[in-house]
This record gives sequence, C-alpha cells and structure tokens, in this order.
Amino acid sequence: MPTPFPGMDPYLERPGLWPDVHNSLIAALRDTLAPSLRPRYYIAIEERTYLAEPEDLVFIGRPDATVVDRRAPSPEAPPAEAGGGVLTVEVPIPDRVRETYLEVREVPGGDVVTAIEILSPTNKRPGEGRRLYEEKRLILLGTRTHLVEIDLLRAGAPMPLRGDGRAAHYRILVSRSHRRPRADLYVFGVRQPIPAFPLPLRPGDEEPWVDLNGLLHGLYDRAGYDLRMDYRGEPEPPLEEQDAAWADALLRERALRP
Repeated sequence: MPTPFPGMDPYLERPGLWPDVHNSLIAALRDTLAPSLRPRYYIAIEERTYLAEPEDLVFIGRPDATVVDRRAPSPEAPPAEAGGGVLTVEVPIPDRVRETYLEVREVPGGDVVTAIEILSPTNKRPGEGRRLYEEKRLILLGTRTHLVEIDLLRAGAPMPLRGDGRAAHYRILVSRSHRRPRADLYVFGVRQPIPAFPLPLRPGDEEPWVDLNGLLHGLYDRAGYDLRMDYRGEPEPPLEEQDAAWADALLRERALRP
C-alpha cells in the first residue's frame, strides 16, 4: 500500500520508527545511485558513533534509563530507620548511538567527492549529537567535498544557514565546493512532493538526478510501513493547524480515518 501523502509522510517522523526509515533510505540511495556512478565513482555507507546522554535517547525513541526498584532490601542491608529505606536503582548512563551517511568516492584513490547526510533527531536538538555533527559539517564546508544535507524532520532546530528557508517544514541543501558560501536550498512542506535534485560530482561529469520522492515512496511500500501506521491519530510532532486540516481531509478521502 502506498503512502497517502504526496511527498514526505509526517507519520514516518515518529521517533520509534525514524531510525528504520533513516537507515533504509540510506541503503536505497546507495543502491539506486551506484549503477549511474560507475565506473568513475563508487558510493559507500559510512557510520559515526558517539555517546548520547539519556535525554537524547528518549527523543529518538529509547526508554528512560532511570528506574527505581521498590522490592525489599537484601538481608545484608542494614536496618532502615523510620521513614527511610534501601532501594535498588539504576543510574542514567550514556548509550552509544550509530548514525549512517553516504560518501561518493572517486576511482581510483577513493577521494571523497560528495557527502550525503540525512539528518537524525539527535542532529537537530542540543546535545552531543548536534555538536559533533556541526563540527564535522563546518570542517567539510571548508574542503573541496560537496555536501548534500537532507532534512526530513520537522522537530528540532534546522542547521545554521544564512538566508531564507528556516521556516520550511523540510529542506535539502546542495552545497557545491566551488560555489561556497552560496548553496542551493530546496524547501518544501508536507503538501508538496519532495523535489528532485542533481548530485554534485567533479566538474565536467554528468550528474544524476536524485528522485528522493520516488525512492521514499517505493521504500514505504517495500518495507510495509503502512502496517505500522495509525493514521487515526496525529503524527509526532503534530502538524500546524492548516496542514492538520488538510491532512485530515486527505486521510478521510483515502478511508484511513473514520
């Protein structure tokens, strides 16, 4: 069953579902682009890992790490005074977060020509994930590597840019190394299809167009995301008032809401 939305399905942004969507879309992009890049380039899935604090893990769909056990204390524990007690607790500990991204590399040599990032929730809220990503982003923007940055999440603060576009629901940044600081920013909302964009390569090479809308819709169908959706409720985060009314009419028309 296809998604009822013309572009980005906001229900895919649910924190518990997004990691699956993110990694599946990364793999779909690699598999789709690889044949058109041969033999001049190859495209590889890379990953970075870092320790995230417990509040970041709640945001990306993991349970709170702090619990209290109110069972009776062990026999070795000293007697509790009036009003006191001995509890077994778990302290909040950081967890290792894994994020995947793509690199287009030149043959031979393996020099990185283009980095393709799909933002995660931890990239868009304050914390270690955002700090590390912004540091990597700033370093990359000072090199000859092109950057494609795909933001399909409405929650959290957008990546820093100079110019208009911050109010858009979704954004795709295509930053060519030879044009910096200027870059192309594709902005769109929940009512529009995701725009196609050219993948920047070395000067003179033919650049394939990336049909992200078709890729995401095909993935939605293949992965059976419709089986994990409850369109009777609101997406996370909720849509703005006018978009929520539009989505309600759309879902009723598709018989996905009573």
